[in-house]
Amino acid sequence: MKPVSPSKVAFLVDFDNVATDVIEQALQMAFKDYEAVHIRRAYCNAEQAQTHQAFLKRLGLRAIVNLAIGKNSTDIALAVDAMELAITEQPDVIVLVSSDSDFAPLVLRLREKGAWLRGFGQYGKTGDGVIQIYDQFNELAHDSSKPASKRETARKPAAPKPAAPKPAVKKAAPVKSSAPVAAPKPSPTPTPQPGTAPASGPAAAPARAPRPASADKPATKPAAAASPAAAPVDASVAAAREINAILALLPKLADGQWHDLGAAAKALKEAGLLARTAPSTKLFRKHPQAFELQPAKQPNQVRFGHG
Repeated sequence: MKPVSPSKVAFLVDFDNVATDVIEQALQMAFKDYEAVHIRRAYCNAEQAQTHQAFLKRLGLRAIVNLAIGKNSTDIALAVDAMELAITEQPDVIVLVSSDSDFAPLVLRLREKGAWLRGFGQYGKTGDGVIQIYDQFNELAHDSSKPASKRETARKPAAPKPAAPKPAVKKAAPVKSSAPVAAPKPSPTPTPQPGTAPASGPAAAPARAPRPASADKPATKPAAAASPAAAPVDASVAAAREINAILALLPKLADGQWHDLGAAAKALKEAGLLARTAPSTKLFRKHPQAFELQPAKQPNQVRFGHG
C-alpha cells in the first residue's frame, strides 16, 4: 500500500548517473507527495562534490564522498548506506534517484525491510528493467538549455498503438423481392339471352401470386483479426529477474560475505533454478556484475555485490 503523509522519507542520489536538474525535479516531487524529506544524501566523488558544492547546499543534500578505488564503488557505498538506514532509521519511503539497473537486488532487500521504494530516473537513460522493480517510478526529462522549474517534470504517456485493421467484408447485394402479382378478376358471367344456351365448362381459376424471394440471408462473418505476437522480454529485465530469484532463494548472499558455493548450488538445483547436471558456477557466471567467485580456476565460494 502506498504510504500516507506524513512519512519518514530517505532521499538517496546516485550523483554521477543523473543530471542535476533531474535531481532537483525529483526532490520537488518528493516534497509535493510526502510533505517532507528527512534524510537527503548524494553519493559522489571529491571532484563532483567540489564542482557542485553550491547546488548541494541549495538542495540540502549531504555529500557522501567516495574515493574511486574500484568499479562501481560509489554504487556499493549507496547500497550499504541504504541497508543501514533501513535497519536503524526505518524510513517509510526510500527514494533512489538513479537510472542504473544494478540496484535491483538492493530494491528487493529494502522492500523486505518494509519500505516503500520510489525511483526517479532520467528520461532516455532508463530501461524497462529498472522501472519494473520499484513500487513507483518516474522518468524525468533533462534539458540543459532550460531551468528545471519551467519544464514539465512528468513524462507524457506513450500514444496507444493503433488496433489491427479488420479485414473488409463485401456486403452482399440486396435481393430484390418480387411484388406479389394481383390475381386477375374473373370475367363476369354473361347473362344468357333468351333462347341461348349458357356457356359450358368451369370458370378459370385465378393465377397464383409467385412466392417472394428471401432477402434475409445471414451476413458473412468477418475473419478474426490475427492476435499480435507477444513482445520479447528485454535482456536486462530477464537478468534482473534471475538475480532477484537467486537472492530470494539465498537471502544470506545479500550480506556481501563469502559463502560456500556447493551449498548454494545445491539449493538452486533443489528449487529448479539450476539443472541437476549443470556446473555449480553456471548461474553465477551469467551475472559477473552481481556475483564473484573464488578462487578463479576452481571456485568453491561465492559472494554478491562485489562491484
